[in-house]
Amino acid sequence: MKIISSPISIAELRGIAQESFGDMVKAVADIEKKIMVIGGELHADGEAFLLDKGSKQNNLWGINIYPDQPRDAWIEFDSMINIRPSQNNRSRTVEDRRIREQITSIVNDLIN
Repeated sequence: MKIISSPISIAELRGIAQESFGDMVKAVADIEKKIMVIGGELHADGEAFLLDKGSKQNNLWGINIYPDQPRDAWIEFDSMINIRPSQNNRSRTVEDRRIREQITSIVNDLIN
């Protein structure tokens, strides 16, 4: 797993994808710190990693990134860590449009 706080190349992201799932990278975005952790087998691993680094759980959202897809379709907002009834998110997807927009902005800013 790798914390991304400054931009990386799409080529680097593709390399990380090849090392794990082939066409996809699991990531957890911190919408407050505007960082993310990529890689790892489970979103829960990335979540735990960021919590250990001082992130707050209510700011962490699990996503999948498909580096070979067009930018408007390369993020999948699906993860077990997203099930949060206390934040009115009752499914694996990120239901709040504003949070999805924040995540999209973070991903697009951190991957060139």
